[in-house]
Order: sequence, then structure tokens, then C-alpha cells
Amino acid sequence: MPTDNHRDESVTIAPMDEFNQQLVQNVHPPAWTNPTPTGRYNIVVIGAGTAGLVTAVVAAGLGAKAALIERHLMGGDCLNVGCVPSKGVIRASRAWSAMKHVREFGVTIPDGVETDFGTAMARMRKLRARISRTDSAHRFTSLGVDVFMGAGRFTDANTIDVDGTTLQFSKAAICTGARAAAPPIQGLEATGYLTNETVFSLTQLPPRLAVIGAGPIGCEMAQTFARFGSRVSLFEQTGHILPREDADAAEIVQTQMTEDGVVFVFDSRITTVELRGQEKVLHYNSHGEQHEVVVDEILVGVGRAPNVEDLGLETAGVEYDTRTGVKVNNRLQTTNPNVYAAGDVCFPFKFTHTADAMAQIVIQNALFPHPLGLGYAKTDSLIIPWATYTDPEIAHVGLYEAEAKNKGIEVDTFTFKLDEVDRAILDGEDRGFARVHVKKGTDVIVGATIVAAHAGDMISEFTLAMKGGLGLGTITGTIHPYPTQAEVIKKVANAWRKTTFTESKKRLLGKLFAWRR
Repeated sequence: MPTDNHRDESVTIAPMDEFNQQLVQNVHPPAWTNPTPTGRYNIVVIGAGTAGLVTAVVAAGLGAKAALIERHLMGGDCLNVGCVPSKGVIRASRAWSAMKHVREFGVTIPDGVETDFGTAMARMRKLRARISRTDSAHRFTSLGVDVFMGAGRFTDANTIDVDGTTLQFSKAAICTGARAAAPPIQGLEATGYLTNETVFSLTQLPPRLAVIGAGPIGCEMAQTFARFGSRVSLFEQTGHILPREDADAAEIVQTQMTEDGVVFVFDSRITTVELRGQEKVLHYNSHGEQHEVVVDEILVGVGRAPNVEDLGLETAGVEYDTRTGVKVNNRLQTTNPNVYAAGDVCFPFKFTHTADAMAQIVIQNALFPHPLGLGYAKTDSLIIPWATYTDPEIAHVGLYEAEAKNKGIEVDTFTFKLDEVDRAILDGEDRGFARVHVKKGTDVIVGATIVAAHAGDMISEFTLAMKGGLGLGTITGTIHPYPTQAEVIKKVANAWRKTTFTESKKRLLGKLFAWRR
């Protein structure tokens, strides 16, 4: 074991301004000194993204001896190249877009108003640095976690090496996340492209931008950069955006994105990419014909690859797949019974909030095992909502109607449009709807979708109801403040309630009222 754990490695993030310097100081401090291990750890966590951070800090808070290893930036994708920076630039682009519509609210903006992409990006970096304090190495050390900066690698079934220092563990958790993956397009690598891991380092707006993939990341960034003023071409192999969502929900977002200036290239297959001077040329096939688009930058928004390489997983007896990640059971236990995994490295739903929930499962199962195998926490019980932060947003929880049918679950579906909700009309945000699927003939919720300006904030009411076993009857009996856009949730529940008044009930009530006259 080395006697000097002092590290002189420094990390740089472009642009290395005062905000990114502060970020690095928090999440990968220069000249960080790794602690000297003293005895076996109750749990050692590799990877300081959301799953790893939560696992380590909760374990330490419960009194366990916990170590956390990170080779790059604490906070993982969410803080550094995901949720935080993307929502920062999305908010800026919405402000830019709002200026185009203020005249109807009685505001006149004179010609010649200046916009500055660099300032918008600097705001994002400033706020990201501020938020990074929560995930900082010094904070986690103060909370009782031994933080090791370096590459962690299993050396056998019960030990991990961190740059020459050996950590012994009773339990371990693999929380190394996933990274952006690019499609195998000829010339793409040589031409150069952006991903979510590099796009937030831009300081100048690309005049022309191609976005590959119309999933959540592709749509969010395509709309954002179009609102900033880029000429955006969005390529998608299918016939519409957000293929996972209901077609009418995706169509509402697609209509807004078209108005924002996004040009869609559907049913397309990019064959080659090349450099032509300083320009990047995409050659693609659509409906049997060859075309090309010339741009300044290419953003790839498809695919994620789990970070399973160089971890010594074979040495530890942990099975994995380079496409799907570490293999776990529904208790998040790997093929090594003392090693668990959580987050994007092992789970198909790659969301920050899912990683947080999975960390709680790891804590319960790894540190508080039941002697008879009862009382384990399982991923089967997770009810996972998600949101795509376009404008309007799309949020969903549970099953889609087609999924329910494939599982043999008969459902009744109810939809209520936002253009009948007073607050949405008054806000000028009346594109969208709330939709709920219930088991046929009951009020038991099996899935819900909301399309609205604030759908991500609104979906939790359905999620809570599903988690608590509460049906639409509870929602109809709950007072919602008026006027709010969330009133659409009660209105869609009321649409279900109206169906419970059958013709026989109406006839019976009619006779009752007639008798009372």
C-alpha cells in the first residue's frame, strides 16, 4: 500500500472559466489526497453518479463504513453533462422563444434586441457550479464517506484497487453509469460530432446543426438550438418523433417544434458523413432517394453504452454484457452475491430518479439482509415516471395502452384536453392533454400520460396514486385549487366518474327524484 495518497491529476472542462474551475474544485478537486483505508469497508461503491452518491451517503448516514470511488467527476452525467446543464440551456431557450410572443401580452420589443448564446451558456455553467456543491468531494467526506479519486478495479471477489491502494469490502456496488454511443455511420468518427457529453461546452452557436435521433435527448436539444437561432435538421429513422410515446402526444410536440424552425427528416438512413472544407456533409437515403445536408455541427442523440470496461468484473465473478450492462437480479445483486449494481450500468430505465430509487434498494438488500430471504427490496415494485422536457413536455408513468393489451390487461382509457382547462387557456399553454388508463370496469390506474407545459411537475399525482393503491375515485374526491393547469388531472378523473353513472342508475335516480317531488 502506498504511503502517499496525494494526487496531482487535474481535470479540465472546456471552457475552463471561473465557473468550470469551481465545478472541478467541487467534484474532482486538484491535488486531492485519498484517505488511507483502515480495515474492511461495509460497502465500497464504484462510481459517483446519482446511484453511487446516494448509496454511499445513505450507508454512511446509517453508520456503515463506506468508500466511494470516482475516476472523473462526482455527480456523474446528471450534474455534469445531463439533467442539470440541459435544463439550464432549455430554460434560456424558452426565454428567447417567449420574446417572440410577448406582443399579445401588451409588450412591444424594439427592433435590434440583442441575444447572446455565450451568455446563456455561461449562465448554465454558473448554475451548474452552484449545484455541484451538493455532490462535492469535501461534502461527502464531511458526511462520513471515504472519497477516493481514481480508477477502481476489482482484484478479486472481495477487494478493489484504486491506483495502487487496496480496499477490502464486505459488500460492493457498481454504479459506473453509461456513456453516449454513436451509430456506426461511415465517416462520422473522422468528421467529428457532439454528444450530450460535449455539447454543453459550446460557447458559439452553430449556425446549422444536424441532430441524429428524435428521442428525448434529440428532441430537447433540437428544439433548444432552433430557438437559439440554429437551422436545425433532425434525422429520425421512423415516421415521427419520440417513437415510444403515444402518436398524438408526439404530434403535439412535433407541431410546436416545426413552428420553432426544426426541419424533420423522417424515414431516413444516414449513409455517410464527410468533411467538405470546414463544413460537415450528411448523405442520407429517404424513401429510396439520396440527399445531402450541409451543417456546421452534428449532435448525436441516440444510444447509451454501459460503463463496464476496465473494472475487473471477470476477476470478481460479475457477469456483464457490453450492450445491456451488468447482469443483476430483481434485488440488484450480481452473479457475485456480495456485489450489487444500480443505475444506468444495469437498468433499462436510465433516469436520475430511477438511479436514486435503486440505490435505496441496494442499501436495504446489501446492508440489511433478512436471514430467511424475506423482506428484500425489489425492482419489480418500482413505479417509474419520466418526462421529456420539450415544450410542451411529455410525462408518463406506468403502461401505455398497447403495453397493457400485450400483457393481457383490458383497460378503459380517458383523455381530457388542455384547451378545456381555464388556466391553460389563460396561460396560452393549451396544447396538450391528460390521459389515464384504468383496469376495465374499475378505477385502478395502470398508466397515464400528460402533455403540457409543466407535465413533468404534474405526473407525480398519478405516480403517487399508483404507488399508494389509490384509484381515480380518490382523485375525483380531492379538491384541486382553481385555476391551475393541474386541474386537468381531476377533469380526466371526472371523465371516468361520468361513466360510472350507468343508464340503470340514472333511471333509478330519476324514479327517486320523481317520488320526492
